[in-house]
Amino acid sequence: MKPESYYVTTPIYYVNDKPHLGHAYTTVLADVLARCQRLFGRDVWFLTGTDEHGQKVQEAAAKLGIDPQTHVDGTVQRFQEAWKRLEIRNDDFIRTTEPRHKAIVQEILQDLYDRGEIYRDEYDGWYCVPCERFFTEKDLKDGNCPECGRPVQRVREANYFFKMSAYQDWLVEYIQAHPEFIQPEFRRNETLGFLRKPLQDLCISRPKSRLAWGIELPFDRDYVTYVWFDALVNYVSAIGYRRDDARFARWWPAIHLMAKDILTTHTVYWPCMLKAMGVAMPKTIFAHGWWLMGSTKMSKSLGNVVNPMDMMDRYGVDPFRYFLMAEMVLGQDASFTEDAFIRRYNADLANDLGNLLNRVVSMVGKYCGGKLPAPTAGAFKNGPAADLFNQVAAAATGLKASIDDFTLSAGIAQVIDAVRATNKFIEAQQPWTQARAADPGPLHTTLYAAAESLRVCAGLLSPLMPTKMAELRAALGMENPMTVNPEELTKSEVLKPGTPVAAPGALFPRIEAPAPAAETKIETPAAKPAEGKKAPPPGTIGNPEGVIVYDDFAKVQLRTAKIMGAEAIEGAVKLLKLSVLMGDERRQIVAGIALYYKPEELIGKTVVVVSNLAPIKLRGVESQGMLLAASKGERLRLVTVDGDLSSGAVVK
Repeated sequence: MKPESYYVTTPIYYVNDKPHLGHAYTTVLADVLARCQRLFGRDVWFLTGTDEHGQKVQEAAAKLGIDPQTHVDGTVQRFQEAWKRLEIRNDDFIRTTEPRHKAIVQEILQDLYDRGEIYRDEYDGWYCVPCERFFTEKDLKDGNCPECGRPVQRVREANYFFKMSAYQDWLVEYIQAHPEFIQPEFRRNETLGFLRKPLQDLCISRPKSRLAWGIELPFDRDYVTYVWFDALVNYVSAIGYRRDDARFARWWPAIHLMAKDILTTHTVYWPCMLKAMGVAMPKTIFAHGWWLMGSTKMSKSLGNVVNPMDMMDRYGVDPFRYFLMAEMVLGQDASFTEDAFIRRYNADLANDLGNLLNRVVSMVGKYCGGKLPAPTAGAFKNGPAADLFNQVAAAATGLKASIDDFTLSAGIAQVIDAVRATNKFIEAQQPWTQARAADPGPLHTTLYAAAESLRVCAGLLSPLMPTKMAELRAALGMENPMTVNPEELTKSEVLKPGTPVAAPGALFPRIEAPAPAAETKIETPAAKPAEGKKAPPPGTIGNPEGVIVYDDFAKVQLRTAKIMGAEAIEGAVKLLKLSVLMGDERRQIVAGIALYYKPEELIGKTVVVVSNLAPIKLRGVESQGMLLAASKGERLRLVTVDGDLSSGAVVK
């Protein structure tokens, strides 16, 4: 059976900006999803490109004293070069100034005009030049653009309008009947909330007297097309719409990826346009969150935009791609800090994955002459090696599922868990002890099983880190390290015994975090004992030595609790809101662990909680207890219980 096709798109990026972290994230996400789908055997087409018309381009070109086409021909190279350096493997790159696109836009406009879907009328309202959008009086916020907050201009002029309002009821019904259409679900609800207000017709033209740089209306040469009507059409013009019916049918419908700030244009304008054109709806429109600097959105105007080129120069392309995919839970905002990058890099890549490769290659060199040993017959049917490989194969299944349901970070976490399980497997089997035994079978099985686990994990992580994972697979002696076959991800004993292995050096050299700024210690006067009470004796609570007596410790009540739900707190970088079950009692706890755990990683964990702590509010959210955790350096781990124990148990 022919595998189902997979067509994924990024928004086309406006060429008047330099590529920044937001652009890089969406494009890397699309690339990783496309590579993962190819990895699992699907037929994939990945489209990205640039939006090159509009008033901002015209004004920028005028300032430079050049024509707009020359200007965009130069600026588009910024994106093409950035995507090349980021190892983006797109199948097509569309520019809205290309003849193949302009012709399709004009044909669509003429067809809609001929069928009465577009009409001419006079417009009187407010216009935002940076956003290139019209707004009504009630849309404005404090007299400014509701999108970017900048001043608007009063405009009165004749224009052409698309009868978008005619499709409001249909669109609401379609969204309600197709829950997969807009994701995540809360973005779907956001669009439905927008559609509770009467939908206005869409102005789809600009007079050439005000804006000449655009696609000319085929039915009125005095006007050009509104930039959004032009830009959205790229998703169909690039794959043969009105030119190659077989090709268009092969790829459409699409999965559209974008940031949440262009949700309305994609979930309202675009579906109405497609409905009027008689084209099926996209399969999914997925709006991801923003990268924040602290609690603030990255913004060019605020000067806090991260340049992806700087990060790649400093730490390498593959680790940068890995961090973007592993750190952000799809749909939610995420905080970008260099500390967070270093923490995840050292924990996942240097300490776990890189260290595992070094251990395996080193021990194969020391105990097996540098060649992969053969495992004991039947070792992968039952026993420790089989158990390990079953977990690794489950990670492959989990990653595949995470691609389809947009929980990529959870799928990546499952692969890293398999890497950690392999390190634990080595600790449990102790090959350094097995090497002293007369029978080499257990040693050979241990090292071969660890190498097999590495092989699969590297294959699963290759869409994120194509170059580094090819190096890892080459170190294991694989003949075609760049090519990962889908069947090998769940099949054991693929590596050939007797194959030489060779360490590639430090695959992920540990990064030393910059020294923190010296803390300022504030001296406060010692508290005086209350009148009528004696000061506590040396060595008891209240003494600078910090020693307490048993009666004081006995006041603290520790109980086990099972985490039932976890979510980020808006505007808080370090805090997560947890719902825990403590016996029959459900509580809400706010914990400062967001830099160390993703919400989905916490579900089902049984943790230890200070249960009699007075409730407090953190960022306006009540916390009814405190989790216990251990930290050392840049690592932090929750205190959990050994073995199965019901929630609500007393910790003694």
